[in-house]
Amino acid sequence: MTYQQEQIKPYSQEGAKGQQVEQMFDSIAPTYDLLNHTLSLGIDRRWRRAALKALQPHAPRRILDVATGTGDFALLFARHIAGCTVEGIDLSEGMLNVARRKIEKAGVADRVTFAKEDCLHLSYADEVFDAVTVAYGIRNFEDLDAGLREMCRVMRRGGTLVILELTTPQRFPMKQLFKVYSRGLMPAAGRLVAHDARAYSYLPATMAVFPQGEKMRDILKKAGFSAVSFRRFTFGLSTLYIATK
Repeated sequence: MTYQQEQIKPYSQEGAKGQQVEQMFDSIAPTYDLLNHTLSLGIDRRWRRAALKALQPHAPRRILDVATGTGDFALLFARHIAGCTVEGIDLSEGMLNVARRKIEKAGVADRVTFAKEDCLHLSYADEVFDAVTVAYGIRNFEDLDAGLREMCRVMRRGGTLVILELTTPQRFPMKQLFKVYSRGLMPAAGRLVAHDARAYSYLPATMAVFPQGEKMRDILKKAGFSAVSFRRFTFGLSTLYIATK
């Protein structure tokens, strides 16, 4: 099945989405953390901590963090889940380079590794991870179903899936306020700070059409996951999905 966000590309309708997403994140990597925390008013950190608390009781030993970006999720797990190792993957070497510096500075490089990987074609064997996680990256997948099937494939039976994704508020007045914010402030900030307004127009555009709530729950079940639950944060600006293989 083709989903609407798969048809939205950062720069041009010509060419593969995955290549353009890689180019986009290479471009904005140096300012990504600054803009991410600023545009969310720092609330994104609270959402990540909620995801961590949901994963901690499962005590995973080996975690795969897909679309790891600058490594915030990977770093959080390494600091707060005793005995775990984290393997973070991403399409963008620019983002991974930021992540590597962050992990070295935090002193957890012995427990966290990063590699450039395509989530649609993972190089890992079947059923090797206790948990697979994604924070704010799944809506950039060129093929959502294929990416989820790969994540399910590399996860052990009984393993835990954690997805944290930005979503669009559905109720007044947050729905209307977010529309103004995403169409005006985000591209302007992207142009001013990251010098890439198109990237910060693309990101809210994918949020607007990405399946959320019950629809995403059904998609996860189709990909092979069970016991799927979700929790919305901050008037629907972010949604946490938890599932089991």
